[in-house]
Amino acid sequence: MKLKYALLGAAAAVAMAPAANAGRGDDGNVNIIYWQAPSILNPYLSGGTKDIESSSLIIEPLARYDPDGNMVPWLVSEIPTVSNGGVSEDLTSITWKIKPGIVWSDGSPFTANDVKFTGDYCMNPEGGCAQTSKFDGVQSIDVIDDLTVKVTFDKPTPFPYGPFVGASVPIIQAAQFANCTGAKAPECTEENFNPIGTGPFRVTEFRPNDVITMEANPNYRDPDKPAFATLTFKGGGDAEAAGRSVLETGEFDYAWNLQLAPDVLAAMEAKGKGKVVAGFGPLVERLMINQTNPDPALGDERSTVKHPHPFLARGSVVPQAMSMAIDRALLVEIGYGTAGKLTCNVLPSPEIYNSTANDGCLVQDIEGAKKLLDDAGVVDTNGDGVREMNGVPLKILYQTSTNAVRQDFQALIKQWFSEIGIETELRNINASVFFGGDPGSPDTFQKFYADIEMYANNFDGTDPQAYMGNWKCDKIPSPENQWQGENIPRFCDPAYDALHDEMATTAEIEKRAELAKAMNDMLMQNYIIIPLVHRGTVSAHSNTLGGVDLNVWDSQMWNAADWYRVK
Repeated sequence: MKLKYALLGAAAAVAMAPAANAGRGDDGNVNIIYWQAPSILNPYLSGGTKDIESSSLIIEPLARYDPDGNMVPWLVSEIPTVSNGGVSEDLTSITWKIKPGIVWSDGSPFTANDVKFTGDYCMNPEGGCAQTSKFDGVQSIDVIDDLTVKVTFDKPTPFPYGPFVGASVPIIQAAQFANCTGAKAPECTEENFNPIGTGPFRVTEFRPNDVITMEANPNYRDPDKPAFATLTFKGGGDAEAAGRSVLETGEFDYAWNLQLAPDVLAAMEAKGKGKVVAGFGPLVERLMINQTNPDPALGDERSTVKHPHPFLARGSVVPQAMSMAIDRALLVEIGYGTAGKLTCNVLPSPEIYNSTANDGCLVQDIEGAKKLLDDAGVVDTNGDGVREMNGVPLKILYQTSTNAVRQDFQALIKQWFSEIGIETELRNINASVFFGGDPGSPDTFQKFYADIEMYANNFDGTDPQAYMGNWKCDKIPSPENQWQGENIPRFCDPAYDALHDEMATTAEIEKRAELAKAMNDMLMQNYIIIPLVHRGTVSAHSNTLGGVDLNVWDSQMWNAADWYRVK
């Protein structure tokens, strides 16, 4: 079988900005602000972008993606392919060769054993791992020698770059996490807050949901990097304050995810202290529709598959009517301007994967939504303005993280829902908590103790196989996996799983695109997910911070080792 997938070609070299002749630590301190504060530095225990990106300064994958979406070697000598012998001819294994001389920040050797340990850590059946979709189909991970590790799959796998590629699947040190496997994983506070890494920085202090202080890793593989001796990673506040701290006051050097109205952002940039950087990847603001019942009366069984939702579960016309009631063009206009695009898909990018089968959502249709509900017998029987389905009033709890744009969206969507007979209670939760991975918290997006919730996420690289695997049956969060599954709506369909299994064994890029579109369409046409806006990634950096290269396919911190102070 010949591979035709683009990423299996020779890896592109990464073009780095020159570090202005700075040596390690010569440029003092760099200040970064993520208004969604990190709550943990272990991405295997949190799917939150804030946690993945902050930890990427410390722990690294074997390979990652550059700003053009090219896969590039990071801790390895080259990207394995069939042509260079790194991927077996039958596509059932991939062999990674680690660069010689890499050491952990504590000075100990980085070896293939650490790679194997990391995979086994995530795949441990007694634990909950937020990145299990990256390891779908992995049969074994074997150490060949100190610098060689082989990943074997249970079937031919044309895209074998799920494990250990991208910021969400970095390598953790086997010695440090040896006693933190399985059910013990979330209990290891010291390890999860202070991971030993191979990245350009190491933690000196971590205050969850507040601030991380770091220093240059003295054992980093390039003796002249990073240029900054220390790094302050501040969390909390809101997007507007974060933007002002870079673009107006100059207090910070880099602000992430400036989810702000376009006029607000333009006024900030006009102050002249920094610049806005943006790019479109696969980021989609969406509503997740809970297929299970979040009623608190169900106790520990709320929002579990034991109890289907009384009027939102698959087959109900209610979610379709909700989608029809939304004016997406207005949401784009008020929320994002040119940093937003209309979409009816959860997978709008890269373009080859963008389906046109769901474009009916682009036009708001309040009257059509009303008729749909009327025809299905979902009507208001007592005149209180709220329809009922099988005797259950259409009253929903709609939650999201605290953010001005998101609260604007909530207010508009609540109004549109009221026009079709749905009563909506709004709730917003501090982003650090909402996107945290604490299995004991009732307020995380994984717990989903609401009827619908709104957020956005994306995926590493340009291949969506692992991303689309998030909605397989075995990825549903539950008490049994410590609520770490990625299938937030609790959707389960063997036909969907079969499409994903087929994609995992398909090499032709055109056929892979057909399968990805089919999975997207199944989710869209069953209204498991209601897409709202295809969002651009928008951040900002000060005029005195050099080397920044915005990356929508990996962590925005991907090349922090190359940042420097513009003199």
